[in-house]
Order: sequence, then C-alpha cells, then structure tokens
Amino acid sequence: MELGIIGMGKMGLPLALNGRDKGLDIVVHTTGVEKLAMLEREGVRGFARLEEFTAALRRPRAIWLMVPAGKAVDDTIARLLPLLEGGDCIIDGGNSHYRDSQRRHQELGDRDIHFLDVGTSGGTGGARNGACLMIGGDAAVYAALEPVFVALSGGMGCALLGPSGAGHYVKMIHNGIEYGMMQAIGEGLEILRHGPLPLELDRVTAVWQRGSIVSGLLLDVTAAALAREPGLESIQGIVAASGEANWTVEEAVRIGVSAPVIATALFSRFKSQDKLRYAEKTVAAMRREFGGHSVVADQGE
Repeated sequence: MELGIIGMGKMGLPLALNGRDKGLDIVVHTTGVEKLAMLEREGVRGFARLEEFTAALRRPRAIWLMVPAGKAVDDTIARLLPLLEGGDCIIDGGNSHYRDSQRRHQELGDRDIHFLDVGTSGGTGGARNGACLMIGGDAAVYAALEPVFVALSGGMGCALLGPSGAGHYVKMIHNGIEYGMMQAIGEGLEILRHGPLPLELDRVTAVWQRGSIVSGLLLDVTAAALAREPGLESIQGIVAASGEANWTVEEAVRIGVSAPVIATALFSRFKSQDKLRYAEKTVAAMRREFGGHSVVADQGE
C-alpha cells in the first residue's frame, strides 16, 4: 500500500524508513534539502512542495501527519485541504489532545475527508522498527488502512481502540503512566547511588534487564545510558514535561479519579526546571526563623 508522510523529524523520518522496509510505498513531504537527498538515496520519494506531494499520491490518499500537537496540526490540515478530494484520509500520528482529534474528525467529515487519530509509542526505535499504534476513528476507514498499521507496528502492537479521539486518549494516559514509571526508576537508582554500599549502577541495571519484574523498554534505555556514562556527569537534571501528563492529570481531576503517582511525577518534572529552588529556600528560612536552624549561604552561579 501507499502512504504519504508529512513531518521528517525525530519520529517521522524513522517511520518513513520503517514503512519502506515493511513493503509500503512511502512518499514524503519535507522542505529539508538534506533530508530529501538522504531519502532519495534510501529509495523514498520526497517532495519539497506540498502540491507535488499530494499530486504524487494515488487516490484515495492516506496522509500521515507527524508534526507537533496543536496549531501545527491545524495549519498543516488547512494547507492540505484545498489539495485533497472526497475519500482521502488524514492520519494524525502525533501527540494531539483527544478533543482536538474529535473536532478535526467532525470538521473533516463535513468535507468528506476521513480522519484517524493514532497514538504512536515506542520512541525513535519503535518508529524505525515497529511502533505501538493506538488508533481511534471509524471502523470502515481503519479496515481499509489496517495493512499500513500492521506494517508500521511490525505486525504486533496496533488496534482500533474506539471512535474518534480514542487513539489519542489512550496515548495520553499511556504517557501519564510512563511519567510515573520513569520517576520510580530514577528515584530507585538515586537511593542506590547514595546508599551505604559501593554499587555500580550500570551493572545493577544490566542485571535488572534480564528477567526482573521491572525489566522493559524504559529500563533498557536507562541501562544503555548508564553503560555509556555511569555517573551521568554530562547531563543536567532538568526534565521537560511534554504536555500529555498534564492532560492526564487534568482528566483525572475532571472525572474524579485518584492518580497521585502520575501527578507527583509530573510535579517532579516541573520542580526539576526550578533553578532558583524558591520553595526550598522558603522552607530553610522558616526553619531558621522558628528553630534557629542553620542555612547554607547561596554562593550564586
């Protein structure tokens, strides 16, 4: 089958190569000259002009968007719409909010354009070799494109999980869970690092990878990082929050479900970006005032 892909970033590019390897006819749109040249060497057709890209696709077209959530998705769809025809399908494989996906499904449906929302997991390695694909949308549209999803997932982790919005809703919660799991691994390793025994954490994680209950992809990438740099000296402990855990916590509050682990993991990421540590300074000041406890002077940066 044929698949058009827009967005040759850290996920879109390996996804295109994955599809090529799995027997899909991949056509891409990117304005990056070097990426177009590289893709050509890899046997993937690429076009810098959107008009040429859509014209090169057989009808009904299937176009996968791998662009940042929010305005970038809407802007891309707006540019595509004059070039599409009834029966074409837009697939959003990024991390969009599920309500945006439901809105886009309705708006595009009114113009006889199909829409599927696809939560894509597995990182860059999954995009390249076999991603986990959580899909929402109309059953008939999914059925027509199922060979594409089976191919990109390596024949394993893909399914239509519900109506429009379901794919991105499930991916949102998935990422919230991921935050909690990552935080737990990090905290456990920090306890080991500061504990009373002379442990080599790269060896610990290498052992945990083999048959332990906590083994898995997150531990694998942790072990790989520690194997390269056991002390992680070159990395600052500033962790970005991409947005989906925010949405997960908001959803938990909205529907009245307790999610303290995910919320704490999210707040820990917020705190990691606070270079001034004002809350901690306030606590130190309070202890000094009411108990005469000593404080550590700020030496500046």
